[in-house]
Amino acid sequence: MIFSHISDTHLGFVQYHSEEREEDVYSAFNQAIDTSISDHVDFVIFAGDIFHVPNPSGKAILVLANALKRLKQNNIDSFFILGEHDISRIRATPVPFVYHNLEFSKYIGNGKPLQFKDVLIVGYDKRRKSEIHTFEHDFEKADSEAKNHNGHKILVLHQGIGEINKFAGELNSTDLPKKFTYYAMGHLHERELKRYNHLGGFVAYPGSIELTSSEGIKETQKGFYEVDLSSSEAKPNWIRLNTRLQYSVRTSFENLAKEIDTLSEKFQSLTRKPIVEIKIHGYNIETDLVQSQIAKLFPLTLRCFWKAIMSEENEGSTFIDKPAKIDDEMLKLAKEILKSEDLANFAINDLLPLLSKNQIEEANHLVIENFNRFKKEMKKC
Repeated sequence: MIFSHISDTHLGFVQYHSEEREEDVYSAFNQAIDTSISDHVDFVIFAGDIFHVPNPSGKAILVLANALKRLKQNNIDSFFILGEHDISRIRATPVPFVYHNLEFSKYIGNGKPLQFKDVLIVGYDKRRKSEIHTFEHDFEKADSEAKNHNGHKILVLHQGIGEINKFAGELNSTDLPKKFTYYAMGHLHERELKRYNHLGGFVAYPGSIELTSSEGIKETQKGFYEVDLSSSEAKPNWIRLNTRLQYSVRTSFENLAKEIDTLSEKFQSLTRKPIVEIKIHGYNIETDLVQSQIAKLFPLTLRCFWKAIMSEENEGSTFIDKPAKIDDEMLKLAKEILKSEDLANFAINDLLPLLSKNQIEEANHLVIENFNRFKKEMKKC
């Protein structure tokens, strides 16, 4: 038996207001579905963040519907949980539930054990940091179910593991139920495959199927896992998707012209125009000369950005680490100002993401919901 483990598809994501980037996401997703069908997998697991926003566009809804229809036509079942991008802060039925009600796919994010042939599957939707403590009881029940099951046991979860990413970590591997033979994870956008002695199988993050804004511009590979369950150990196999290439290049102002020529030659043979970021270090950078050189790449690239760096040392950290470190510092400052870890977590991890996306109505609802919860807790005191 083989199944596909796909996560963080972010259908409907539009980068740079570009229709091409939206289509890149759909292309990667359909590749994963097509490969799963051609490889005759028995079922597919979607481990959260199916859509990029809780109220996706009609096109994104249709792309998923057509994919699930193709799976059903090939007698391939699918199961899904919800990530934070799928869940509206306003009380509303998540869009993916439509597919469950139409029996295109099965929702498993409520923690209720489901048995597919001889495989036990238990899934949980994304939980906020303030709700993480509720996993303790649920994981005990899940482990009890897994202990009494003789076949493979799959846990589906959309949370960060601290040992894998200390900035996005919400749980430790020691918090997870111990008896599962495969941990189908979502949430982290980098591919990770870890084995811990205290767990029964691999902890696997397929990563996102395409680069999103939070990941920056970089050379990387995107894909998903096909997992072989034919033996007592679950064996994940990485399947790479054909995604648009992205490059982050560092050069000096003096060597910029030479670097541009090298990139131009490289890009001539590409079937899809890449996205490029050029970091230029030096003390006497002449903007007009930079612009004239960068302009040579415009016909060969989908998007081309550049930024000046005063010196190589001043950059300090790689592009991808900066957002995480900034968030970590913001949380620290919020704790100092608010004098409360709970309020700081609420402000930075729950409220700020909504406000940054101009989701004012959802933010207002979340504030009211949090205030009402605070009042109830005060009455108990």
